[in-house]
Amino acid sequence: MKPRDIAAYIFLAVTWGLSFLVLLRVVHAFGWVGAVTLRSLLAGVTLFILAAATRRRLDFSAGWRLFAVVGATTVAAQLVGLSYATPRIGTAMAAILVAAIPLFSMILGQVWGLERITPRGLAGLLLGAAGIVVLVGFPAVPITASFALGCAASLFSSFAAAFGSNYANRHLRSAGSFELTGAAFLFGGLMTLPLLFAVPVPAMPSLVDFLDLAILACVMSALTYVVYFQLVASIGATRTISVEFAVTTIAVLVGTLMLGESLSAIQICGAVAIIGGCILVLDPFPRRAKAEALPSTPPLV
Repeated sequence: MKPRDIAAYIFLAVTWGLSFLVLLRVVHAFGWVGAVTLRSLLAGVTLFILAAATRRRLDFSAGWRLFAVVGATTVAAQLVGLSYATPRIGTAMAAILVAAIPLFSMILGQVWGLERITPRGLAGLLLGAAGIVVLVGFPAVPITASFALGCAASLFSSFAAAFGSNYANRHLRSAGSFELTGAAFLFGGLMTLPLLFAVPVPAMPSLVDFLDLAILACVMSALTYVVYFQLVASIGATRTISVEFAVTTIAVLVGTLMLGESLSAIQICGAVAIIGGCILVLDPFPRRAKAEALPSTPPLV
């Protein structure tokens, strides 16, 4: 990779890895629904402002319904699950389960006929599934109802992300990255907006809280998408998506060193199994060059 590509790769890894820490603070200040709604709307507006500033022509001729489905899954469902789960299971576990998105994506891709499961991919799927069972089933903390719901929400989040990405890959191949991600964020924010009546913002946030929200939405969501798609165009989709492994590593270190979270020895083995399974599924550095399909949306973290 060129120095510029390496810098972009490191930026994505560090920014998305630290996003779990910022997400915790935003959820604490705005509530898990407020965190999703405000983050999504602000990120969507930011992307459209960037498009206007760069005089980028946007094309939504595919129809609003398709964009709405992507927004409902990759934004609303994924971020609701992630925002609900992270305070309950910790940033380390949440990040590890987010890294399992390629496993769900491979299953959906097989069901929808978008790709064929190879022996290597099947081995990765089985290894990753075993890792999830170990990670969730043998925690370092007592298994409570809150912990179980958090794990279920995190897995739901990962499945929603995989579903939305495959759906976009199937129906919105011609859509541009700004159109797809900007519309997805706006639709996702509008869809979760009514939930604020059921789960309102707990108290008036401070200026620091609004700053955290702006960083999470504008930098860790909108700006990272721009960098992500630029990197995809430069080094390819599969090698770019492998940044999730670095994201998980950084998030686990943040949770352990800065938040005092802990993983049991057997959970660490489960985490290694999940990441190993994803490596087998993604095959980020194949020996033979092959054509790569542009993933419509990267995982939101």
